[in-house]
Amino acid sequence: MTLAQAPHGFLSPTGVEIAFLLVGLVTLGAALVTVTTRQLVHAALWLVVALGGLAVEYLLLTAEFIAWVQVLIYVGSVVVLLLFGLMLTRAPIGRSPDADSGNRWAALTVAVAAAVALVWVVVDAFRTTWIDLDGPAAGTTKVTGVSLFRHWVLPFEALSVLLLAALVGAIVLSRKAKADAVPAAPGKEGAR
Repeated sequence: MTLAQAPHGFLSPTGVEIAFLLVGLVTLGAALVTVTTRQLVHAALWLVVALGGLAVEYLLLTAEFIAWVQVLIYVGSVVVLLLFGLMLTRAPIGRSPDADSGNRWAALTVAVAAAVALVWVVVDAFRTTWIDLDGPAAGTTKVTGVSLFRHWVLPFEALSVLLLAALVGAIVLSRKAKADAVPAAPGKEGAR
């Protein structure tokens, strides 16, 4: 039996699997820094690194279309929307001591429980599934489009409405703050 015919396993990883693991560790590190940093702008920039790492993971899984959608929608649109929201609402750019509610242990407990449940569900669902990285590309636009618009159209549209609501909310909050900051000129109270 040659090396190419040997079954894949955890003790004989391929180069793609090693790259997948390394990029996954960088992505996990960036995600941890995103949620632990006290500076909002730094958190947004680390979020770019984490979402970009996910796009690289999709590329390694031969899902090129999903990788570029990840870059365009999440890295491009969502992070830009987040940064505009920070700028328009005049959120503190530096450290935010008032953003800490003191519930770190409860949040850590919930996060660990959610992570354990997620890993358990994914491992249980894909226990015997191996992705053939040498075979034909599975992330083509036709397959993705059929899956997206047949099974996931409602969450996709709900996400777009949620992002629009966040943008409109940021604009309303910024305009209200400007209206409160500008005092009315004498004799102009009835003009509004």
